[in-house]
Amino acid sequence: MKAVRYYGRKDIRVETVDEPKEMGANQLLVKPLWTGICGTDLHEYIAGPIVTPATPHVFTAATLPQILGHEFSAEVLDVGREVTHVRRGDRISVQPLVMPMNDYYSRRGLNHLSEKMGCVGLSWAWGGMSDLAVINDYNAAKVPESISDEEAAMIEPAAVALYAVDRGGVQAGSTVLIAGAGPIGALTILCAHAAGAARIYVSEPNASRRRTIESWGICAGVYDPKTTDVVARVKEQTEENVGVDIAIECVGNESALNTCVEAVRRRGVVVQAGLHVGKASTDPMLWALKDITIEATWCYPITMWPRIIGLVESGKLPISKIIDGRIRAEDVVSKGFDVLTAPSNDKLKILVSTQLAAPS
Repeated sequence: MKAVRYYGRKDIRVETVDEPKEMGANQLLVKPLWTGICGTDLHEYIAGPIVTPATPHVFTAATLPQILGHEFSAEVLDVGREVTHVRRGDRISVQPLVMPMNDYYSRRGLNHLSEKMGCVGLSWAWGGMSDLAVINDYNAAKVPESISDEEAAMIEPAAVALYAVDRGGVQAGSTVLIAGAGPIGALTILCAHAAGAARIYVSEPNASRRRTIESWGICAGVYDPKTTDVVARVKEQTEENVGVDIAIECVGNESALNTCVEAVRRRGVVVQAGLHVGKASTDPMLWALKDITIEATWCYPITMWPRIIGLVESGKLPISKIIDGRIRAEDVVSKGFDVLTAPSNDKLKILVSTQLAAPS
C-alpha cells in the first residue's frame, strides 16, 4: 500500500509498504480519507526528529521511519471482536493519542498526560497518510452524516484550540487576545467566538492570514505586530483600558508570549498553546504585579470529540473555514511541507489524501 513516511529532518518519502496483517480484539482497520498537515509535522520536518522516536517508543515500540498523519478522518473497514461502538462502513474522526489506560494519569482521567503517551502518525506503527491504518477502539469517534470527511479530519486540531479556550475560561462576554493566526490560532478564534467571547483581538504578522480572519467578521481588531503596538491598541478598547480578560498565545515564540502577558488585565489569564521549541525570556515580576494566572496546555483531554462534533454539527464551530488546500499524497512534500514551511507561506490548513486521484 501507499504511505507517506518520515525518516528525519527534510526527509519525507512516499513509499510502498506492507498492508497491516493483523489487529487486536480492541482495534480497527480503517481507510484514511483526509489528513491534515499539522504544525507538529512541520517542526519534525524542519528540525526533527523531536517527538517521533529515533529508538523504539516506550509504550508503542514505534520508531523511524514513521507513517505520518495524526489529524485524519477515515472509513472503518473491519473491527476486532470486542469493538462495539463502531461498525464496518462507519465514518470516523480519529482521536490519535495512545497510552496505557491504567497508569497514574489515565486512572484520573488525564490520559493525555501519561508519561508513556504516544500518537498515531507520530509514534505509532500507522498514520493517516496511508491507504490503511490500524487504530485502537478508543481512537475512533463516529461522525454523523452532516459532518463531511474534511471536517472530521479537522476535529483533532480543533480539540487543541478548544482546550486552550477552556483553560483560559473564555465565556459569554469575555474579551480575548489571540496571538498568532496560524491553523491553531485561527481555530482558537473560532472556538472563542463559539464560547461567547464578546470581543476578540488578533495579533498576526502575515497579511494574507489577517485578511482571512478579517473576512470572517467576528473579530474586533486584527493587527500586524510588526507595525502596530498591539498591547496599546487592545488596551484602549477595553473598559478603563485595563486589558483583556484572557490572552492566548498560539505561536510558540517569546514575543507573542510577552505580548499576551502585557495585554491581559490584572487577575487575567494567559494561556500558552503554541509549542515553544526553545526557552523564552519572560518577566515573572510582571506576572506577580498583575496577579495573573499562566495556563499551559498539552494536547487535549481525549474525551473532547463528542463535544466538538456537536459544535460542528450545530454550525457554531465552522472549522472548514481554515482549509485552503487539498493535495495528493504523492505531492505531500512539494505542495504540502515545502509550501507550509516557506517564508512566503499564506496557507492555513492543507489536507492530504492517499485516495485522491488527481490534484484539486
